[in-house]
Amino acid sequence: MLSLLSLGLGCEEGKLEKELGGMEELLMQMKINYYPKCPRPDLALGVEAHTDVSSLSFILHNNVPGLQVFYNDKWVTAKLVPDSLIVHVGDTLEILSNGAYKSVLHRGLVNKEKVRISWAIFCEPHMEKNVLKPLPELVTDETPAKYPPRTFAQHLQQKLFKKGAQGGGGIKTPDQ
Repeated sequence: MLSLLSLGLGCEEGKLEKELGGMEELLMQMKINYYPKCPRPDLALGVEAHTDVSSLSFILHNNVPGLQVFYNDKWVTAKLVPDSLIVHVGDTLEILSNGAYKSVLHRGLVNKEKVRISWAIFCEPHMEKNVLKPLPELVTDETPAKYPPRTFAQHLQQKLFKKGAQGGGGIKTPDQ
């Protein structure tokens, strides 16, 4: 996946993987989200609007709708294809691509009639070893760097505590 995304940026095939420290350094973390049936889904939110800090997020689902993405200034429920895997670009790839790839703003809703479960696997770089910054090939006079250099740990800290939200990398939600 990273090879294809590198080529999509006009870079050599392994560029994004290399910038993330190589496959040996990437960390894979899994989170299981359980959303019980909710008689009043209009009054509850499963997971608030956010972007993932990861490079890529892979989401397996149990075919119960509830994942929404913010697209064209409105919330759109993702179409669920049976036996499919949903892939999100995260903040890390937005930074490396200098904004060419956008981190997916999404949220999770509860369902009135069925339990909803999702298994999310996050592909993340090492916390301290690599500096995340726009790829030099993508920075020009016409397209200056949109994000300051930082480690993944620094990005996580800034995002979690909203430190220095101006100046890039603080991916904003529609109500910010």
